[in-house]
Amino acid sequence: MNAIILTQHIGAYQLKLKSGEQITVLDTPGHAAFSEMRTRGAQAVDIVVLVVAADDGVMPQTIESIKYAHEAETPIIIAINKMDSYDANPQKVETDLLQHSVITESMSGEVQAIQVSAKKKTGLADLAEAISNQAELMELKANPTRNADGLVIESKIEKGRGPVATLLVKRGTLKRGQIVVAGEYWGKVKAMMDERNSQLKVASPSTPVVVMGMDGAPAPGEPFAVVDSEQRARELTEYRVRKRKEDMTKTSGAASMEQMMAKLANKTSSEMPLLVKADVEGSAQAIKTSLEGLGNDEVKARVVYSSAGGISESDVQLAASSNAPIIAFNVRANRQAKELAEKEGVEIRYYSIIYGLIDEVKGALEGMLEPERKETFIGYAEVLEIFDISKLGKIAGAKITEGRVERGSGVRLLRDDVVIHEGELSTLKRFKDEVEKVQAGMECGMGFLNYHDLRKGDQIECFTVEMLDRKLD
Repeated sequence: MNAIILTQHIGAYQLKLKSGEQITVLDTPGHAAFSEMRTRGAQAVDIVVLVVAADDGVMPQTIESIKYAHEAETPIIIAINKMDSYDANPQKVETDLLQHSVITESMSGEVQAIQVSAKKKTGLADLAEAISNQAELMELKANPTRNADGLVIESKIEKGRGPVATLLVKRGTLKRGQIVVAGEYWGKVKAMMDERNSQLKVASPSTPVVVMGMDGAPAPGEPFAVVDSEQRARELTEYRVRKRKEDMTKTSGAASMEQMMAKLANKTSSEMPLLVKADVEGSAQAIKTSLEGLGNDEVKARVVYSSAGGISESDVQLAASSNAPIIAFNVRANRQAKELAEKEGVEIRYYSIIYGLIDEVKGALEGMLEPERKETFIGYAEVLEIFDISKLGKIAGAKITEGRVERGSGVRLLRDDVVIHEGELSTLKRFKDEVEKVQAGMECGMGFLNYHDLRKGDQIECFTVEMLDRKLD
């Protein structure tokens, strides 16, 4: 039986109950940037255990997780945590869940809601019992005698160990020495360990295992399966690599060329290319998704490449050719990569907190936005006489009928209520003196910058303009 607890890395482990039963727990992050992980989690498990804080209530990530569970048609159990908190209000949690089609048993529904305190370790036995009861109702079964298949939970590249993948066996039994295919990668299972780092020879259904021997780090959520031979494994992975390249060629060919030409012609969109490296594949994918979702129709981030592992020379070369900075999350560049980055002028930004990473990129995108032009009306003037001054050209003798007029302000010349000119006020005089502003009821001399078609009876509308920095929603 697999249960998911929606709580930075994705993980899987087994709990052994006093009754002898075992529960496999898939633990996924609660941060908004990791929605893809929660999607994969809801699809991978038999039961979703949704942890909601009794003192915080239903949060946006809670709502998102409920949606994923409903889409995957996976039963939900609510664990109302932090019952030891002074502000704990489990009744409000259950009431708020009604708005999202989660009706608990106390509200005459079928969803179990268990009150727990992780700090005080209370209610945990009740939660385990609720999971067991739900599993019994579902009559969960799996065939242990067939070849194993399941899902990739997480993957990374470790120094000295190479690619390491966490797999969740859904059906069958996985054995050491078997050949496994996952996405575009394959390998013979050289070593297999549980979450406590104990060596395993076999892994039965619903068992999470850490596997070594793959030729790369497969993406989390990729299905894996045991195949009979290395030849078959190569055929499958080569086909998938070829198919991905063909799809990339299609999407980056004529259509994207037309889009690029349109962007260049209209100058309506700007892209910020980025290269993402993270400690694990799941984080790399989550960061990629979050960054590419930051922009709007005018500016956007485009991740040219993302993967798990430290920053290598090839990463720097790709970043240089793409004019992209490298976003490094919990990883570092080796010495050769650092030297090449300095030589090529590639910027590497290091992060250990995802909030800071996303906020910095968002700020950079906001800096690429064209500022907003804010116009403020300040006054009207009526042209009473026209004076022809040799050094200045035509100057309007005007009276301020409303508001005020300021030197350097924007002006529109209205003739019979039709705008015939828009420009800037170059001259503002009171008698023979240049002044900064003239208030309503006073007379003054007004001259327009590079415009002299002024007539008696014209109206002058004055305004100021501010250029405001814009923010992304």
